[in-house]
Amino acid sequence: MKQIKIAIIDDHDLFREGIRLVIGQIENFEVVFDTSNGNLFLEFLQHSFPDVVLMDISMPLIDGVETTRKAIELRPSLNIIALTMFSDTTNYTKMINAGVKGFVLKKSTKFELQQAISVVFEGGNYFSQEIIKKLAFRSSNGFQGTDHLTNREIDILNLICKGFTSYEIAEKLFISAKTVETHRSNIFLKANVRNIAGLIVWAINNNYFSI
Repeated sequence: MKQIKIAIIDDHDLFREGIRLVIGQIENFEVVFDTSNGNLFLEFLQHSFPDVVLMDISMPLIDGVETTRKAIELRPSLNIIALTMFSDTTNYTKMINAGVKGFVLKKSTKFELQQAISVVFEGGNYFSQEIIKKLAFRSSNGFQGTDHLTNREIDILNLICKGFTSYEIAEKLFISAKTVETHRSNIFLKANVRNIAGLIVWAINNNYFSI
């Protein structure tokens, strides 16, 4: 397996050092950069491209939302996972709109962190179930789709919500990846959402998916 290069941006030195130690215990995981400052990370991106970024939300000088937005403007395919406290709900939607590929609670286990990094590295999305539940509760009156989904779209939606990539979905359903992408685009249009997190919340609220 390819070595996964990871960057950590968090303003709490002790927490950041703890994450480094945990990642150092996982085979094929390597921390290539860590900092407490979003601006220093943006400078790092000028000449380097980590595989996965672990991004704190609440930071001084430039917060995780702004850092994420600017980082993705610079590197559109960058894989960013937000590190968050369970209570930090006000910034969930902001981070989603900024372009994160996942959320992991700071209290999560080593196994969940490893799983999140691996899933996002492979092209999927990872959202802690506790966060998805909280997002669904906060958005119970939003994400109202305009059309019903076909049976095939429901199958694909469920696999998307479970974190499978388009290629993996194609293999499971014995269809082409291009066909999956077409269905995927139609699902997003019908759900009237812009990203995976919004889609999962919409799927939960409309009884297409349960956690």
